[in-house]
Amino acid sequence: MDIQAARHFFSQLEGDHADRLEAIITEIEQTGTYTLTTDELTEGAKLAWRNSNRCIGRLFWQTLNVRDARDAKTFDDVFEALVSHLRYATNDGKIRSTMTVLPNEFRLLNAQLIRYAAYETEDGIIGDPLSLTMTRQAERLGWSGTGTEFDVLPLLITDGREVRLYELPDDAVLEVEIRHEACDLFDGRTIKWHAVPAIADMELEIGGQRFTSIPFNGWYMETEIGARNLADTDRYNLLPLVGASLGLDTSKERTLWRDRALVELNVAVLQSFERAGVTIVDHHTAAKQFKRFEKNELDAGRDVTGQWSWLIPPLSPAATHVFHRHYDDKIVTPNLFARSGCPFSAFQAKAKEESKA
Repeated sequence: MDIQAARHFFSQLEGDHADRLEAIITEIEQTGTYTLTTDELTEGAKLAWRNSNRCIGRLFWQTLNVRDARDAKTFDDVFEALVSHLRYATNDGKIRSTMTVLPNEFRLLNAQLIRYAAYETEDGIIGDPLSLTMTRQAERLGWSGTGTEFDVLPLLITDGREVRLYELPDDAVLEVEIRHEACDLFDGRTIKWHAVPAIADMELEIGGQRFTSIPFNGWYMETEIGARNLADTDRYNLLPLVGASLGLDTSKERTLWRDRALVELNVAVLQSFERAGVTIVDHHTAAKQFKRFEKNELDAGRDVTGQWSWLIPPLSPAATHVFHRHYDDKIVTPNLFARSGCPFSAFQAKAKEESKA
């Protein structure tokens, strides 16, 4: 364990931590590691969000709710913590930014706590094509969906030796039907999306320690749903349907039918979440909030780091200040990182190989 990493973390906290650092140094010398208190874990997770270069929503980093579930001992304990996370974060639609820190001995194979299944049929894929491998893996474990476009996948939890499957209860998954107020964009099809974007495949680094199972969520920016999940050609690919429903000339690109369909699809997402009373932010407001975050950081004497390609919205990026700025993609800790290679990754590798068979 790197003592300097611990020193660096505590130097970012308010107050005098000399005595605590001495205790940590002694603990590291005796055991090779140290244990963060719940308060320290909470502060570290907040700083990690503040330092997360890909996130445009960092203005609210101090409001993160951190749930310390490191004492979970069994698969059932982990599942109960995850269901509790979703219920707490959902908050009747008033979404709360939430992170649950689980013991490193457990891991979710799911990339997000809530995702929709995918089924291969003679007529193509029904559901979310991104979930095809995960759906097959769940089916091998005995799960059977109903075959709709929006079947919620179960959670697959592993301890590195076995994988157990758990279905989420209905009251833990709030969904919003997407409807445009002025017209039927989907030719009678029911289109919906879930309210809580809970990421489950990231790791948290604080003071030299890695927490490898830390599902967390903010709330949606509408383009995540309307310009990516529902619009991407390798996802739900709804733009041709929306364009046709709007009566647009889709025979040639120069009519900009894709752009016009994309705008109305995003309008429908915003209208639907507002109508349902579910927290969401549009990309222009999110950019203005990020500008306030930038000012706050500069006023505090900190450099603003960021990954430009992730910070610009996928819809009308040049209409935001973010598009016209340069950001240093320097990594500052505490921070959030993509899941690193470890024994758990063998399950994903096996699933991919089997999906090719």
